[in-house]
Amino acid sequence: MPFEFIPQKIKEVILVKPKVFGDNRGFFLESYKKSDFFANGINVEFNQDNHSKSSAKVLRGLHYQLAPFGQAKLVRCSKGKIYDVAVDIRPDSPTFKQYVKVELSEENKQMLFIPEGFAHGFVVLSEEAELLYKASGEYNAEADRGIFWADEDLAIDWEIDFEPILSEKDTKQPRLKEITND
Repeated sequence: MPFEFIPQKIKEVILVKPKVFGDNRGFFLESYKKSDFFANGINVEFNQDNHSKSSAKVLRGLHYQLAPFGQAKLVRCSKGKIYDVAVDIRPDSPTFKQYVKVELSEENKQMLFIPEGFAHGFVVLSEEAELLYKASGEYNAEADRGIFWADEDLAIDWEIDFEPILSEKDTKQPRLKEITND
């Protein structure tokens, strides 16, 4: 099998390690194979592929879409290095408000599967980073939402010693308690 599937502390969030075939010419890897993903519990039909490029110190997130437009994502950093974060925002979940953070990079070639019901964000640790990710649903502007990246109730340890560069939209995102009344 060309993948290793590693459930994280929130078991629905899965780190995917592809098998990399490399030699003096370069490398080859399969970044997605439906049969292997389905056999390992990731039963998601991906409907949209995205590609983003960000400069050093950029933080994007925490983003999600309201049901019924929620998106599961499979995220890979093809250039540079990031911390990728998935936050459980399902109010009835035993892991509500908990998060998973992993380093994704062009060197480790790992991917993170984030199911629906999670907010997603990342911070760039290199001079620039490019992310490729699959989404189970198409983008819907009316369903687009976010949570403030430094929400005190979430207490995400971004492990950064710099002030991140944010979009205007991300500087104004609400705290989770403002949207869940929790």
